[in-house]
Amino acid sequence: MSTPTADSPAIIDAGLIDLDADLGSESADVIGALAGRLAAEGRATDATALRDAALAREAQSATGLPGGIAIPHCRSAAVTTASLGFARLQPKVDFGAPDGPADLVFLIAAPEGAGAEHMKLLSGLARSLVKPDFVAALRAAPDAAAVVGLVHEALGLEVPGGPATETPAPPAPAEPEQAEASGRYIVAVTACPTGIAHTYMAADSLVAAGERASVPVRVETQGSSGGTALSPDVIAGASAVIFATDVGVKGRERFAGKPVVASGVKRAINEPDEMLAEALRASENPSAATVSGSVENAASDTGSSDVGWGTRLRQILLTGVSYMIPFVAAGGLLIALGFLFGGYEIGDSAKDIVLDNSLWNLPAGGFTAYLGAVLFQIGSLAFAFLVPALAGYIAFAIADRPGLAPGFTAGAVAVFVGAGFIGGLVGGIIAGFAALWIGRMPVPAVLRGLMPVVVIPLFATLVVGALMFMVLGRPLASVTTGLTNWLGGLSGGSAVILGIILGLMMCFDLGGPVNKAAYAFAVAGLNVNDPATLRIMAAVMAAGMVPPLAMALASTVRPGLFSEAERENGKAAWFLGAAFISEGAIPFAAADPLRVIPSMMAGGAVTGALIMATGVTLSAPHGGIFVFFAIGGIGWFLVSLAAGTVVSALAVVTAKQFTRRGSSAEVDLTPVTV
Repeated sequence: MSTPTADSPAIIDAGLIDLDADLGSESADVIGALAGRLAAEGRATDATALRDAALAREAQSATGLPGGIAIPHCRSAAVTTASLGFARLQPKVDFGAPDGPADLVFLIAAPEGAGAEHMKLLSGLARSLVKPDFVAALRAAPDAAAVVGLVHEALGLEVPGGPATETPAPPAPAEPEQAEASGRYIVAVTACPTGIAHTYMAADSLVAAGERASVPVRVETQGSSGGTALSPDVIAGASAVIFATDVGVKGRERFAGKPVVASGVKRAINEPDEMLAEALRASENPSAATVSGSVENAASDTGSSDVGWGTRLRQILLTGVSYMIPFVAAGGLLIALGFLFGGYEIGDSAKDIVLDNSLWNLPAGGFTAYLGAVLFQIGSLAFAFLVPALAGYIAFAIADRPGLAPGFTAGAVAVFVGAGFIGGLVGGIIAGFAALWIGRMPVPAVLRGLMPVVVIPLFATLVVGALMFMVLGRPLASVTTGLTNWLGGLSGGSAVILGIILGLMMCFDLGGPVNKAAYAFAVAGLNVNDPATLRIMAAVMAAGMVPPLAMALASTVRPGLFSEAERENGKAAWFLGAAFISEGAIPFAAADPLRVIPSMMAGGAVTGALIMATGVTLSAPHGGIFVFFAIGGIGWFLVSLAAGTVVSALAVVTAKQFTRRGSSAEVDLTPVTV
């Protein structure tokens, strides 16, 4: 690790330390005092701004740790160089730790654009705080110089008055072959909002818990100083996964199907042994919660240079679709509930009813009509985020956080000009690459802190907004209108063929990119006033329900053809299929792809064709049989679903009974999603 130089000040010095001090009775007082020290020593330009940034992080999650330690931390444009402020308090102050107040407090302050070396130093300190010997030495230090020496020694920096030392790195987790040779192992992901301290402390705590239990733990840290992503081979062989995060897990779908234990990042620091024990129990429990989604290949979400642009573009688009779906599901289901309570005519008057009435001034239809209008209006507002969320998270997949604002704006413009779903796709891509290009422009050091929060969003939004309004808006709106008119004109044999295609797509990769493409096509065009779009939505949902229901049926009527684990999965698949969760069939497809997947596709094609042929409609984008009230032609919906389920079940039973099992290596069943 590099040592501080004249151009790179020491991360801590005696001027940043208070020993046995009374800095106030509240955590905010202590943070303010340490921020003042950093500013007085020239480490920050504004003590108040630094204090407020640290308190904002504190509001997200208390930074007190067991053993009388607290590590308030933040990244702030007010910080000029990565620094540590330290206080040994007398009396102790409560920082929200489960076992009481803290007497050792480190304020970890990083510049907004902190370099990798600085971030490694700051995260290295956090990791040292899980070592009892280091903490005891801090409590016994006679003066500030001794504290400086302890910190520098722990970080492998030059110790004042002595030679440079190098702290031994913690042992690297076993490679996949070693882990498998020693028996089962667990994988984990740790992440916190700032990615400075808790991320790495949680990782070390889990690894240490694994050593105590003689169970290897492989950890992926998603923090500011980077980390090595877990390889697909390691993930595939793991018995279970632990998510110790306060933010979203990047590439969560890589762990699809794994038993999961999830919590905030602090629990992994406070209770690592308990979390590991829970993960081990989950690995042996067929009914344990699992990670939803579909499995990715090794290239996803790593930014690896050997990923082709075709694959990369697919990952980008599917990121937008994945983040869009919750808005669709919530909004669509609420709209359907609005129809249930207020009738299908509620859509024309919902806005006026909500604005002009209340619980104390009910409309003519009474409480039921008012409730229907409220539900419909909430759903409509949520549904309105469909295209902006799609575009925003496409841009996010390209340029990370700086792409969000221009991406959401591009989606809003697409809605405004009538370009719809297609406009959101195009606008999101333009916004993302504009933000990425601007972010790579060389700028003076004084502007680096402003780039991600001001400069990039401002100019990328201007670029994409101008292009969408002045150049692309009208052509994209024309394409969208033409596609809508074509769908509305489908009838007879053309509609049946479309149903077959959608059914095949929904059952091909069970939540992967082909499945998601069909689903996105349906929900993007969903319009309660257009029967053609409602028929497409019905075909997609019914076909997506077939795989898990078919495998549940097959494993029930012919249990001898399935393993014990598959029979247990089959019991859960009844509910998963009924709720339109296609991923319920993944364990069967992964174990025997050559016989299971074609069988699923056959049933999906039958169901899709029957739905389109009989004119079944569906006004809710998710929920399966539980949104029966939103299905037009519920009888034919059930007949179509049953027919496809029986066809798939018969096909898979026949294939298993009369054909030899092929090697799963012959077929790649790891669809790339983000």
